[in-house]
Amino acid sequence: MTISHWVVGDGPAVLLVHAGVADARMWARQVDELKTDHRVITLDLRGYGETPVEPKYSDAGDVLAVLDELGVDSVAAIGASYGGYVVQQAASRQPERFSRLVLLCAPTDGVEPTADIRALWAEEGELMEAGDVDAATELMVRSWLGPEADDQAKELLRTMQKRAYELQLAGGDVDNEEYELEPEKISAPVRLITGAHDFEWFHNCAVHLAERLPNAEHIELPWAGHLPTLERPSEALGLIS
Repeated sequence: MTISHWVVGDGPAVLLVHAGVADARMWARQVDELKTDHRVITLDLRGYGETPVEPKYSDAGDVLAVLDELGVDSVAAIGASYGGYVVQQAASRQPERFSRLVLLCAPTDGVEPTADIRALWAEEGELMEAGDVDAATELMVRSWLGPEADDQAKELLRTMQKRAYELQLAGGDVDNEEYELEPEKISAPVRLITGAHDFEWFHNCAVHLAERLPNAEHIELPWAGHLPTLERPSEALGLIS
């Protein structure tokens, strides 16, 4: 298995899949809290943390392969942002394997990106094209954390994002196979969480998913930006459990 992953604790399995500006370190506090009565699985997707990029892969396929290797037949999965998109793919492919999903500010298919998120992507692209990784990193820290994030959260995100850029620049062009999203097949309970200070697109994605999922609830947090578990870590366990 070439995906770096970690397992701690004993009990019902819980899988935590990180955001696209982070890595498994974003879940450190939740792992400590959950491991007392759960088998907690974290991983670094390719191009993040301790997992280098490969030319051809599938993030969702890698997640399912990790579960296969660990012999996990039933799991509750929590996915933040892009990690939530990966979880949707995996659960669409093998819905019987997932007992519950929590999708934190996750994108989905079939929803047009809003102007503000398009502008962010364009600015990031210009900075990376110019080779200014530091400026791109600071842009991500400013954009993805809400107003309640403290200096510790900002520094952690800065560290994780810089590491992701380092790995992804070294990896060059890649082919990441995405599995088809079929929300109607996901019968497990799904909690959709969005933040009032986040980009509008993620709220729209949650509304769209709530209409398609058979068993969904949508919670909007008035205080949160895009990464609520980093912004109010003391409340994170209550959001995801």
